[in-house]
Amino acid sequence: MIMLSACLRGRAQGDGVWTVEQCIGYAVANNYEVRLRDLDVRDYQVEKTRQVASFLPSISVSMGANVNFGRAIDPETNTYTDVSTFSNGYGISAGIPVFDGLQRLNALRISRVNLLMGRQGVLAQKDATAKAVLEAYTQVLYYKGTVEIAAQKRAESEMLLHQTRVMAEVGTKGEADVAQMQATLASDDCELTRQQSLLDNALLELKRQMNFPMDSLLEVSGIASDAILCEEATEENCEDIFMQARLTDPNLRMAEYSLKTARYSLQQSRLFFLPSISLSTGVSTSYYKQIGTRSSMSFGDQFRNNSGEYVSASFSMPIFSRLNGILNIRRQRNNVRRAEERLSYRNDELRRLIRQALTDVENSRKEADKMQRRVEADSLASRLVIRKYEEGLASPIDVQTLATALLQSKAQLLQSRLNYMYQTKIVNYYKGTPLWTE
Repeated sequence: MIMLSACLRGRAQGDGVWTVEQCIGYAVANNYEVRLRDLDVRDYQVEKTRQVASFLPSISVSMGANVNFGRAIDPETNTYTDVSTFSNGYGISAGIPVFDGLQRLNALRISRVNLLMGRQGVLAQKDATAKAVLEAYTQVLYYKGTVEIAAQKRAESEMLLHQTRVMAEVGTKGEADVAQMQATLASDDCELTRQQSLLDNALLELKRQMNFPMDSLLEVSGIASDAILCEEATEENCEDIFMQARLTDPNLRMAEYSLKTARYSLQQSRLFFLPSISLSTGVSTSYYKQIGTRSSMSFGDQFRNNSGEYVSASFSMPIFSRLNGILNIRRQRNNVRRAEERLSYRNDELRRLIRQALTDVENSRKEADKMQRRVEADSLASRLVIRKYEEGLASPIDVQTLATALLQSKAQLLQSRLNYMYQTKIVNYYKGTPLWTE
């Protein structure tokens, strides 16, 4: 049994013909939102690197120069002098926080989770793009099918008009019958033009979803409507599919990572009241000279003799911060509850979407089976009324009525089969089959 999805997966033959996989791949690679999410991931990577680097010591080098004019203290004799002096100093220092209430550790944890959440955001955007392109591609296939159906009906009407004219010449039909068939042909021309316009609009929508150049030709691979068959539905358990989907669904994973971030932020706010300890060390030296006089000590001697080292430790503990710490804890606790609600909603929404997709697959399959029988009945009725019309037992209005009913039933059959294909791919996506490939 031939499946529509198998037809779509087949590689298109000929230059410039795009399969659904090619359209989805192009869209995922060129979508604006996907590129923006990629940039967000780069920002998260930079933030993670910054948090890792916060555990390293900070090292700084300083150098300064100073010229005094007028009364000042002579650093050599430690007495006042009126002689202008020049001095400069050099120093190198290093510092590292020993304990900061685990603030840096929690910040690193948050940055790691944010990076994972950003990557899931890229996957979610790619999946959303793939679904939008798949839906737009399905619409293009539908309108290609309706154009073919409308073209077939117009060809039949043109043939009947020719037969009616011949029959009018021999006297078996009147001018009213010819006029009615001409009106039917004109109506079919209008319907064909309308379906072609809808196809053009569907192609524009597909280009928009793909971020494809609007002025470039995009031809999708067509399929024969009678080759789209629906397999017998197999029993699918919603809960089993949900257990598979919750491991791979990017939106659900993002909600889980958001909850982790909120919990780390709450822990960070609770540790705000712990003390912080830091150490620093450094070396400094200086040089001094009275302007206009000869220095009694050379630069090298002063550089060595004036050098000194130091080690310092600092201890800090918040006592009262105008309730900022307590209020921040309350706010972060609310964020945790908010993230828990979002996660619960995403679980319920994913289960609902899976249930809906399974229902749509079953209903569209049943609808396709029923529409197939209706198309067969309408085709038989149309052939019979055309034969009666040729024998003079039916009017042109009867022919037009049954031909219109056949056209509508064929269009509904095509739509139900395409909907079956689309929902089947969505169910397979929830079961772990990706909509797009790298």
